[in-house]
Amino acid sequence: MILYKKNLYPIFTIIASLIILVCGLIFAKSISCSYFLAGCFVFLLLFLCYKAAFKVLLLYIVFGGLFSLIAYLASGKNINSLIAMANRFGAVFVAMIPPLSIKSVALVRNLNQLHMPRFLTLGMLITLQFMPVLKKEIKRVKEAMKTRGANSILNPKMFYRAFLIPLVSRFIDLSDTLSLTIESRGFSLENNNVTTYKKERIAISDLVFILGFITGAILLCVL
Repeated sequence: MILYKKNLYPIFTIIASLIILVCGLIFAKSISCSYFLAGCFVFLLLFLCYKAAFKVLLLYIVFGGLFSLIAYLASGKNINSLIAMANRFGAVFVAMIPPLSIKSVALVRNLNQLHMPRFLTLGMLITLQFMPVLKKEIKRVKEAMKTRGANSILNPKMFYRAFLIPLVSRFIDLSDTLSLTIESRGFSLENNNVTTYKKERIAISDLVFILGFITGAILLCVL
């Protein structure tokens, strides 16, 4: 058993995310939930989830703070409403940190190791790999719009002809290319025996990671 490794065990990150989300939403009205979420955030920092944690923190300050303030004012300045709304947003945003701290390929590889259905692992791989491509294609279409003098997509005609149609056309081309790529690389939906070149291994640090969240959830339920 490995004592420590930098990358977290992928499935454990998904389990930790579910623990944070479920506990955060159930106990949102309790001040103990705020301590639980803060503890989870600090605990994730200890496991080197810096980049994802600080990105999520910035989003939480903006959106969580805004909606918490709205709930506070709408409820007649009831502090309990503010705490509940802040905890709900906190649960969602903190739950995003563990999955964002791992590579999508590592998660799919781990699912293959656990003999999950091929349609699930293959679908997840395609979805996770497609999102960066989607962002690039949207950026390219916008740049093409600027070269043609179409600087705004708020105009319905401009949005339809200069943005939506080219984007859909690119999606069709990408889907054809993707299907050919999958076929040429030997992927199939049949649950055949597959081998994994690089296996994900559980380290002592991974066990400490998941046990920390389980312990936190138990304490939140008891206290």
